[in-house]
Amino acid sequence: MALAAWRNPAYFNRMVQPISTRSELVTAPQGRVASAILWGAAAIGGLALLAAAALWFHYGIAVFFEMITAGIAACF
Repeated sequence: MALAAWRNPAYFNRMVQPISTRSELVTAPQGRVASAILWGAAAIGGLALLAAAALWFHYGIAVFFEMITAGIAACF
């Protein structure tokens, strides 16, 4: 006995559904939570950039580039 007989159109109507469009799958985050996450990420990024600039000015350009070359050398 077949699971889906041609005599049972209700089975086929439930099983055959249109594929979701891209607009249904990808939606932009909305609301206060998403806004807070974006502002928090921007604040953390700004603080990291400010800290890097402060260390550059405090220790000088030579030490800054020596640290970068030491870090690259440690990777290889």
